[in-house]
Amino acid sequence: YDAIISRLTHVPALVQSAQRNLTDAPEIWIKVALQENDGNHEMIIKTLKETCPPSRRVSYDRTSGIALTELQRFNTFLEDRLSKNRSDWRLGKEKFAAKFKLALGLDQSPEQVLADAEQQLAAVRQEMFKIATPLHRKFFPGASASDLNKVVGETLRRISDKHGTRESYMDDARRDLEEARQFVRQKNIVALPASDNLKVIETPVFMRGIYSVGGFNPAPPLEPTLGAYYWLTPIPEEWPGPRVDSKLREYNFYGMKLLTMHEAVPGHYLQFEYGNAIESKTRRLVRTLLGNGPNVEGWAVYATETMLDEGLLDHNPELRLTFLKQQLRMISNAILDIRMHTMDMTDEQALALMIQQTFQEKEEAAGKLTRAKLSSTQLCTYFTGWREWRRLREKVQRAQGASFNLAAFHEKALRAGAVPMPALSRLMLGTSQ
Repeated sequence: YDAIISRLTHVPALVQSAQRNLTDAPEIWIKVALQENDGNHEMIIKTLKETCPPSRRVSYDRTSGIALTELQRFNTFLEDRLSKNRSDWRLGKEKFAAKFKLALGLDQSPEQVLADAEQQLAAVRQEMFKIATPLHRKFFPGASASDLNKVVGETLRRISDKHGTRESYMDDARRDLEEARQFVRQKNIVALPASDNLKVIETPVFMRGIYSVGGFNPAPPLEPTLGAYYWLTPIPEEWPGPRVDSKLREYNFYGMKLLTMHEAVPGHYLQFEYGNAIESKTRRLVRTLLGNGPNVEGWAVYATETMLDEGLLDHNPELRLTFLKQQLRMISNAILDIRMHTMDMTDEQALALMIQQTFQEKEEAAGKLTRAKLSSTQLCTYFTGWREWRRLREKVQRAQGASFNLAAFHEKALRAGAVPMPALSRLMLGTSQ
């Protein structure tokens, strides 16, 4: 607890520095900052205090008291002073393009990615219509099956009837994690780590502002044997029934499996475990802490798709249709990111895209709308990264021919760490060291 107490002693300096440097902020940023600061408060007075050893309690109480006072002052600063100087959360076309190039490390403009995403959106919707049509006939005998939105939407709603409860939410994720591990081993998709340091826990309260669904927190690169955490944001007790139902329907029996594969195995957890084995430590730090977004997020989407391609749940069409719904969400992420920050896309237009065109539940769409205003360029990493991972695999398969081995490809790529995708392509194809 000495390290925790030491960090708490720096809270006053951090808060005072923030107040000196913050001159304006978007309203939505202030709102989320206040929400997450409430989470910080709860962590200090409850989570950390409850586990503090008796020998350190006096020191903890004194230091945490000072920290809590400063955090409250910061809340007052946000509400009374900063809220009077509101700025626009939109980055704008010029700044977005500059950040886009540096953050993604790809030789494509936002406009090129947008055009590709909108083309993919139409293609995936057609693929969903093809899969949904026989399911729709089974679920709704004699009903018309000519309207894409109606057929796909009704089929997805019927599929989403199969879901857990607020109380089973965490256990469902643990069940799906074990299922994913077993399937990866069975199909030899990629070698799993020898040790198991992954835990499924509730998303920390102070992180729920942006992680409204879930997330992943890896073991630190210099202490890789410590815990890694698959975060799952619980459904609050105070939510009304319709809101709870919306969340459970979005993360239904199949949706929870897909989320767990993305965040844990064979997605983020597996990738970061490989990254934490990189030597030297300097290289490990650089490739982990400065990991390329399309590499990281793209791997999680690509790896999940690979699980389905290899026959998870015996090529179940309901699972595939649910995955394609999430592919639409991935594609719409990029569209939202670019259009909202550079083309003045309105909240109404964004919600229409998510709910009407990509079949998202209202609760999911509302959370993504907030997230799009809190970040910039990150929502493009899923689509661009998935596309680059698929292209890389196709290149390596062409180069290796009959000798191509899926597990060997995955392991070699993951051992390189989260380098930009063009660099990973050169490393994999032997054109650069």
